[in-house]
Amino acid sequence: MKKIEKRAVVCLLLALAMLLGLGLFCVRFALSGGRWAGFAANRHLYNSQGQLAVGRVLDRDGDVLSWVDEAGNRRYYDNATVREATLHAVGDPSGNIGTGALVAFADKLSGYNLLTGAYSPLGEGNDLYLTLDARYNYIAYQALGGKKGTVGVYNYKTGEIVCMVSSPSFDPANPPVIEEGDERYDGVYLNRFLSGTFTPGSIFKTVTLTAAIEEIPDLFSRTFTCTGSTQVGGEVITCPHAHGEMDIYGAFANSCNGVFGQLAAELGAETMERYVTQAGLTSQYKVNGIPTAAGRFDVGTTPNQLGWAGVGQYNDLVNPCAMMVWMGAVANGGKAAVPQLIQKTETPLGTPASFYLKKQTASLVDRDTASRLADMMANNVAQTYGSSRFPNMDICAKSGTGEVGGGKAPNTWFAGFLRNEDAPYAFVVLVEEGSSGSDTAGAVASKVLDAIVNGY
Repeated sequence: MKKIEKRAVVCLLLALAMLLGLGLFCVRFALSGGRWAGFAANRHLYNSQGQLAVGRVLDRDGDVLSWVDEAGNRRYYDNATVREATLHAVGDPSGNIGTGALVAFADKLSGYNLLTGAYSPLGEGNDLYLTLDARYNYIAYQALGGKKGTVGVYNYKTGEIVCMVSSPSFDPANPPVIEEGDERYDGVYLNRFLSGTFTPGSIFKTVTLTAAIEEIPDLFSRTFTCTGSTQVGGEVITCPHAHGEMDIYGAFANSCNGVFGQLAAELGAETMERYVTQAGLTSQYKVNGIPTAAGRFDVGTTPNQLGWAGVGQYNDLVNPCAMMVWMGAVANGGKAAVPQLIQKTETPLGTPASFYLKKQTASLVDRDTASRLADMMANNVAQTYGSSRFPNMDICAKSGTGEVGGGKAPNTWFAGFLRNEDAPYAFVVLVEEGSSGSDTAGAVASKVLDAIVNGY
């Protein structure tokens, strides 16, 4: 009798284990079935060259960026520059670019669903509309002029990314043979906007200023004197030149390293870490499931190292997409829409295949602080960068120059947002080995924003 009872218990445990395993499989199937079906070895979806042989990728205006011909081969837009400008959003034939739609959204392009899998009785593959405008990508890519870098622009109210360019690039219709060590294609498979991190330089001062506004009561009554170098923690923090006497508005417009190094050291490591974390610059976002790279903020072990971290140097690293969202939050009173790349997907019959709901970030900055910071960034444009470069735009911006060492010229940045009611866009521009943030990266931003706002 006892043997029967023991065997019954064992059978019951085995049955429970089987049910738990089945339940786990069903959950994983529901969550990951599309990714499994979109695996490149699936010959129902991929041709003998390993190219996704179903689905079309279109931009927001309906321009077809990639499709499959009658022979089952992947084809691309007829303009070579557009193909290069949209490479990291659309993808390459071999699937080397993980952020491209042909890899990241293969399940949506295939028409995959839980009921019929990758087989659809409505036809082969779906139409996937990106939020991007191919024309804006074209202009941004041209404006980079062959330099390595990235450009991102998005609607901080809806989350739609209207421009996303990463350079270097190549023509997916005529992929080059890339030899190891070829500088022209260094990091070509990396989407710098979503997956890269870079030394931010002075655009990071927007975070240090945010902390100072809230934590230093007499900030706006203080005056500062810059002689070109400032002692912080017994060591020097340097500026490109002496800025003289100024208030905090002047220090921000002049991007004075000495002042912001002092402020960071005064605020302390714990406070600085708290504000950087709240700003989302060390976190990851999910852009329609594509994770962005997480940034880094290292407070160091001395007040001087913390001072350099507060001006965007030392070991700071920032992801361009996260910086763009931070700009959007400042523009939008503290919160911004989470970026998205997919506008919609449709079956071959034109019926919706899926829906995309707007998501919002947590509060990245206090509303009143955001308003004050925005006004100070607008003052930067008026006093330093030149409002005439941005016609018909209520623009707030900060430039940056991130020293990277190794004998290389610095990263140059220009980040900010528009307060126009009909153009609620945040933007970020990074040009690697540029000359200055406002000149090099600012010129790129000017061309792209002019096209978006004024239609040029």
